Amino acid sequence: MTVKKKYIDMTAPKFHGLRVEFYKALLNSKFKEELKEKIKPHLFTLAEIEIKSFSPEVIPLMQEENTLVSQYDKLVSSAQIEYDGKTLNLSQLQPYMESKDRKVSKEAYEKWSSFFETNEEKFDEIYDKLVKIRHEIALKLGFKNFTELGYLRMGRSDYKADDVKKFREHVLKYIVPISNELRERQRCRIGVDKLRYYDIPFNFLSGNPAPKGNKEWIMERAKKMYEELSPETGEFINLMIEEDLFDLETKPNKQAGGYCTFLYDYRVPFIFANFNGTQGDITVVTHEAGHAFQTYESRYMDEPEYSFPTSESAEIHSMSMEFITWPWMELFFEEDTEKFKFFHLSDSLTFIPYGVTVDEFQHFVYENPHATPQERKKAWRDIEKKYTPYKDYQDNDFLDKGTFWFKQGHIFGVPFYYIDYTLAQICAYQFWIKCNNDRKKAWNDYLNICRVGGSQSFLEILKTGNLNSPFEENTIKQVASEIKSYLDSIDDMKM
Repeated sequence: MTVKKKYIDMTAPKFHGLRVEFYKALLNSKFKEELKEKIKPHLFTLAEIEIKSFSPEVIPLMQEENTLVSQYDKLVSSAQIEYDGKTLNLSQLQPYMESKDRKVSKEAYEKWSSFFETNEEKFDEIYDKLVKIRHEIALKLGFKNFTELGYLRMGRSDYKADDVKKFREHVLKYIVPISNELRERQRCRIGVDKLRYYDIPFNFLSGNPAPKGNKEWIMERAKKMYEELSPETGEFINLMIEEDLFDLETKPNKQAGGYCTFLYDYRVPFIFANFNGTQGDITVVTHEAGHAFQTYESRYMDEPEYSFPTSESAEIHSMSMEFITWPWMELFFEEDTEKFKFFHLSDSLTFIPYGVTVDEFQHFVYENPHATPQERKKAWRDIEKKYTPYKDYQDNDFLDKGTFWFKQGHIFGVPFYYIDYTLAQICAYQFWIKCNNDRKKAWNDYLNICRVGGSQSFLEILKTGNLNSPFEENTIKQVASEIKSYLDSIDDMKM
């Protein structure tokens, strides 16, 4: 761990305490009512949440928690895997895991899983300590366990764990059957007798859709796409390129993953990613750019808390942008455009059962904080079989015992941040449907939710964007039906 990172891990909880003191002063101000006329009211809700989720006595535990998360990040980024005559990190191994040569994809997956198996005790130790520390923090703050505190840390103000539980049930009822059908179609497409775990990233015998050029080529086309999409996105992308607000290329020891942040002093977004030559490079310049565009459109707000909304709302902007930019995908995929669209829609839908798997697992973990690492792994595998019954780990005993979640950084670093993607995905599908029916109205609704930034709660943002709540059973039922109709109309055996 670098000296700088250690300093941040130790100092951040102290600054958290200063922020809470500010919020207490805000809520106790004799000018509170006058302030409510000048500040959008959601800030007062966020302030109450912050106060409930912090006490000075938990600062040492929060510091220890940060240190453990940094240890996890460092461990994952330390991967140096020898394959194909190269030394690769986990991101650089990904294209091999998507190879149309089944032997290569199996070998690459085994190399990938062997890194986690070699470090199994370290991952177990880090996570076990994190769970126990978070449970202790929750008890000190007066909670029964970490679950309620975890929801508060995510800034959730208008739904609770029971609402999410119902959502998972609706996913099991309406999404999982379609997901299972899609995996069976995939098995037939690639011509295997049984779909194995290493087959899952490989979707077409002709190869998965991939961009036809390198980073510079992609960014030239991204510029054209956003200039044509709208005046607002044109202005946005030119600023991003001119000010070099991207870090896109993967490098040795570079932290894995991708994200967007907002540089508040300069009122500009910044995008971090790891390009690796797969279709994911394009979803970076749509997904992360969706986040970035939202911050760009709401940059006029003076309150730093409003730079981003809470995570489930923020992911609406990113996931919806993926679909809003569909008309320009030919710029990147050329003759494979229809293949990409089929893959994008089907892949995003099969992701949802995985997303609720991660969420249900975390509820088990924090409601059973004294479970052993072995009990956690069993719970993961049981939940995995419930939502993704097609997952067959064949002869990989390490993954079969329930360790696939080791790779999911959110589980270690940001507990309960994952259901957000699935809730937002249901909303993004609504934008996909809207764009197919009335693109102008869809864009206006999208602009509106970008411009309110984080000044509204999740359910309020849904109203602003004329979106139906994903907690309503009928919403998931209707969205699933529309997607199934589209996918059923495609002859994917020709791809």
